[in-house]
Amino acid sequence: MKRVIITGATGMVGATMIEHMLKDNIEITAIMRPSSAKRSNIPASPYLKCIECDIDNLLSLKDVLQQGYDTFYHFAWNGTFGSSRDDVRLQTQNIKDTLDAIELANYVGCKVFVGAGSQAEFGPVEGIISDNLPKNPVTGYGIAKLSACNMGRLLCEQYGMRFNWGRIVSTYGPRDNNYTMVMSSIIHMLNGERMQFTKGEQIWDYLYGGDCSRAFYLIGKYGKHGKAYTIGSGQSRYLKDYITTIRDVVNPNLEIGIGEIDYYPNQVMKLCADIDELTKDTGFLPEVSFEEGIKKTIEWYRGKN
Repeated sequence: MKRVIITGATGMVGATMIEHMLKDNIEITAIMRPSSAKRSNIPASPYLKCIECDIDNLLSLKDVLQQGYDTFYHFAWNGTFGSSRDDVRLQTQNIKDTLDAIELANYVGCKVFVGAGSQAEFGPVEGIISDNLPKNPVTGYGIAKLSACNMGRLLCEQYGMRFNWGRIVSTYGPRDNNYTMVMSSIIHMLNGERMQFTKGEQIWDYLYGGDCSRAFYLIGKYGKHGKAYTIGSGQSRYLKDYITTIRDVVNPNLEIGIGEIDYYPNQVMKLCADIDELTKDTGFLPEVSFEEGIKKTIEWYRGKN
């Protein structure tokens, strides 16, 4: 791996992976939304070139990019939270954008394409998840991600490119969005606010963003063609324990309202990643504990505010 392209480069996973790659002197072209508010997430480096382009117009970059790239990472995706996850036309466009990304990757000479998927592709399952499980997504987001994976694999095979897909369970860390459970909890608790939660009996798998980025990096280097890897820590604990850990790091004396609100309808109660295939093929193992990751995340948040 010497020259790579990354879409969605300003997000937590993309930006953190760039940091990993720059340490190895890999030449990177980062594609980001025009006038992205998250551009500051990307570090400056002579090995890094940034290009502004909406993901619906990726093929226009054929007139901009030169040949000679080897690996393409596709993290960009529209409609990732709220009601937009069931915006059928928007999610359908994401499938086309993924296929356009593969066409662009082929055009510039890439031999490897890595896309980012989600546990939403499995649908309402509970337990240990891996690619071996049946997939019955129920949201527009999950359906589109699964379709992009399947169609993307087919197109890569037609072009003679290695295809891999990384299905993320749950991540957190620096550069995370403010609306996630972990990040919103950190922000409210740092402000001294009393929060309300469910009973927190869900058994969940959280992976530090830096570890998630390193997993994708290793997939690009060592992944086996056609495989979709589940990306998580491979470990799980009660959600209330995660919440208590955040509280203890911020302020052990802060009161939190565990059990004061109801679960969402059809709440999934157990979700953990089986990372055996990922570890076997790429050598990936998580390095940052949840406690350490929360400390790093809080330090980052305080530094930017």
